[in-house]
Amino acid sequence: MERILALATRAAEEAEVFEVSSEETQVRFEANKLKQLQTNQQTSVALRIIKNGRLGYATATGTGGARDLVAGAVETAAFGTTARFHLPEMSEFPTVDIVDAAVASVAIKDMVRLGEEMISVVTRHTPGILCDAGASRGTVSVRLINSRGGQAEYRKTFFGLDIGGTLIQGTDMLFVGESESSCHPVTDAKKLTDVVLRQLERAKERATAPTRQLPVVFTPDGVTALLAPLMSAFNGKTVLEGASPVGDKLGKVVFDSRFSLHDDPTIPYRPGSRPCDDEGVPSRRTALVENGVVAGFFYDLQTAGLAGKKSTGNGSRGRGSLPAPGPSAFVVAPGAVTFDDMVQDMKEGLVIEQLMGAEQGNILGGDFSGNVLLGYKVENGKIVGRVKDTMVSGNVYQILKDIAAVGSESKWVGGMLQTPPIYCRRLVVSSKG
Repeated sequence: MERILALATRAAEEAEVFEVSSEETQVRFEANKLKQLQTNQQTSVALRIIKNGRLGYATATGTGGARDLVAGAVETAAFGTTARFHLPEMSEFPTVDIVDAAVASVAIKDMVRLGEEMISVVTRHTPGILCDAGASRGTVSVRLINSRGGQAEYRKTFFGLDIGGTLIQGTDMLFVGESESSCHPVTDAKKLTDVVLRQLERAKERATAPTRQLPVVFTPDGVTALLAPLMSAFNGKTVLEGASPVGDKLGKVVFDSRFSLHDDPTIPYRPGSRPCDDEGVPSRRTALVENGVVAGFFYDLQTAGLAGKKSTGNGSRGRGSLPAPGPSAFVVAPGAVTFDDMVQDMKEGLVIEQLMGAEQGNILGGDFSGNVLLGYKVENGKIVGRVKDTMVSGNVYQILKDIAAVGSESKWVGGMLQTPPIYCRRLVVSSKG
């Protein structure tokens, strides 16, 4: 990396070398049987330069080809966009615990056993169900140096466990599933199978939803579809382009006072956490919504420079791309109402665990429409069965402006979102039944 930086510094005003290495071991089951055991290792190096005020960029796998990498970056700089930032100097980073040595000590045979245990529990409960399951563990190492003295280096461990099932009965297909990820080993298979068995129990009976507006409780997994538009709306690049519905609402009330949202990559042992972003800017908690008021947006260096702002430490990049603003870990603040109390409050309504195709519609405008992949009918405060052939649609800004309640029990979904259930007063429901 030092040789690449030295060569690049001679050819440009500023230069940055970013290297990421990863090793991941995966165990996968398909249709109740062990399907795959593999370990992958990968290293990539990215060079970003500022030459004649323009950005140049090149990537390579492995650690060789320094001259070719520099030549590629110089060539692209001739056509690059104008740089609106300087690379960061040496900074102090927060201490973020993201390494657990116990991850590497989880043997492959134990990962296989976890998958077998989960499948065994689910298939014993529901004969005929076909399960896909998996366990993965690994490490990611990141190092960054630049020509202004900025440097960063950290290592992260990760572990994931998942189980999903498909039950086909005639023309009816039922999908259930649960997953968990952490920087710690995830070895409590029962925690996941308990969720799946509860889904199966709730889905045993069939129920019919009417075609009209109904109150809806989104479980944490269901909330992911609800919040997808907000991940774009609070992106500084979307705001800069004038495409965000909340871009001109800073300091104004847009949401219900019970709704608060922030991005926080400093939470210990979360897969999205890190001491700094992919540009060497220190990580920090960024408030996006505080008690219904739009409090801020997330930026990388270039977007912040164009907007006349400071980077929030949200510069994220794939292995072959320039940095761009990206969320680290979205956190919805919990409320004071339990899930059971939400359900008991409904005379007639729905509980939605999974939506399919919710990205349809005007996403930036907050519109969504999707099929209820897994959801239940509520009658007189009780879940009475699973609904099928049912769609819901609405606008996330209208829904979150008048919330009935925010749940008191939060859950991590996919390692990148922590949220409680959200109780919506009304949603358009369409059913073939």
